[in-house]
Amino acid sequence: MARQRLSFLQIWNMCFGFFGIQIGFGLQNANTSRIFQTLGVDVNHLAILWIAAPATGLLVQPIIGHLSDKTWGRLGRRRPYFFWGAILTTLALFVMPNSPSLWVAAGALWLMDASINITMEPFRAFVGDNLPDEQRATGYAMQSFFIGLGAVLASALPWMLTNWFHVANTAPAGQVPDAVRIAFYAGGAGLLLAVMWTVFTTKEYSPDQLDAFEIAERAEASWNPHEEPEPSVNAYIGLAALGILGGAALAVTVWGARLEKELYVLAALLAAFGVMGVVGVRLKRMGKTRNGFSEVLEDFFRMPRTMRQLAVVQFFSWFGLFAMWIYTTPAVAAVHFHAADATSKAYNDGADWVGVLFAIYNGVAALAALVIPLMVQATSRRVSHAACLVLGALGLLSFLLIREPGMLWIGMVGVGFAWSSILSAPYSILAGALPARKMGVYMGIFNFFIVIPQLLAATVLGLLLKTFFSGEAIWALVLGAVAFAISAAATFVVEDRTPSSLQA
Repeated sequence: MARQRLSFLQIWNMCFGFFGIQIGFGLQNANTSRIFQTLGVDVNHLAILWIAAPATGLLVQPIIGHLSDKTWGRLGRRRPYFFWGAILTTLALFVMPNSPSLWVAAGALWLMDASINITMEPFRAFVGDNLPDEQRATGYAMQSFFIGLGAVLASALPWMLTNWFHVANTAPAGQVPDAVRIAFYAGGAGLLLAVMWTVFTTKEYSPDQLDAFEIAERAEASWNPHEEPEPSVNAYIGLAALGILGGAALAVTVWGARLEKELYVLAALLAAFGVMGVVGVRLKRMGKTRNGFSEVLEDFFRMPRTMRQLAVVQFFSWFGLFAMWIYTTPAVAAVHFHAADATSKAYNDGADWVGVLFAIYNGVAALAALVIPLMVQATSRRVSHAACLVLGALGLLSFLLIREPGMLWIGMVGVGFAWSSILSAPYSILAGALPARKMGVYMGIFNFFIVIPQLLAATVLGLLLKTFFSGEAIWALVLGAVAFAISAAATFVVEDRTPSSLQA
């Protein structure tokens, strides 16, 4: 008994919802810094305001993954989360560009990212659930294709509204331009329609069927997903001590050395992990481990080896991406358009051009999704992914070297290949290393290694720029390039069990 191979149209329908999700995600990435600066935020404080997004993902994705593993109803296993997440994200997209103050905008960002995570996390498990191993690379590549298309539309919308429909891209101080507001309205409608298409045109296997598929696959391949042994009480104690003591030491250092207050957030994150360890110790000693919290924490300790190796790759990949998303707008505005005033025409022209550049890299990502499977066939998933990350590093580095705004698209080609591969290759490798009954929760835990580097970037990038680079945002892109290069090197350590003949 095995999963059926799906047709091209079936895979298309399964992945089409990601087109809508990425419209929302793309609008957020390309315009959040612009909205914050419009509401009066200094460039050195942008990163800390972005912290809502990764912090929300850190909490939401493993919880949603755990819940979706255990859900089965009229809409299936994962699709209820697509449905409600899309509705909430649409509401957040309508609210954010109308924020009357900075804190309303920050709250809207938190709501938007929580809602996107509710929808996005089960989509990763959805492909792993429904496709046989030999089609998973194709399924995740199709997701990358739709992510690229959605982000192209989202990133370019303000520019198109201004240049094609003459909608104003400037506004009085403290107000979001009409081009940005209308883009968010159109994006919200597109997101809702695309996700609902996937909800109502796809089906899911039941949990019993998935268990039967896994048993048959193990027998045929003489392979079992390798999970680490059940963690002992000492493992939880170690987490508690490391988190609480590490957080306290960092907080004292920040206070004593009068470092940037953003670092208190990092200290609080460490302490939060310590508190989780304390609660885990208490519940384990009481024998009360049959609850969502204990199960997710135990699964964190029991991550398969391949997942641990991929975690390093993801960490540095997403540090580089977050540096790019936060600082490309102020970097291009300052270096290529010679503007720092968020109310000036030059600044907003630069911000619009960044939207176009983001559209270009996402367009390249959509096309790269068609090319990457061929790269995998010619080499392997690891070699292909490493090559794409190197292209991304060169792309970010080009912003320092190219000073003509009209030529910046060259670097976006490399970034597009990196982005497409980041969205597909790690998940394709990971899905084959996970037990089917825990696909959702492990995909959610895997998100830790996307979120933690984003939190780190949000807390330290501002300090690094201020301390070593005179506050010049362009150097954040250089640091992103270095992170991509490290990620490429770490890819070669990953164990990929799937034979290369099945990787297309």
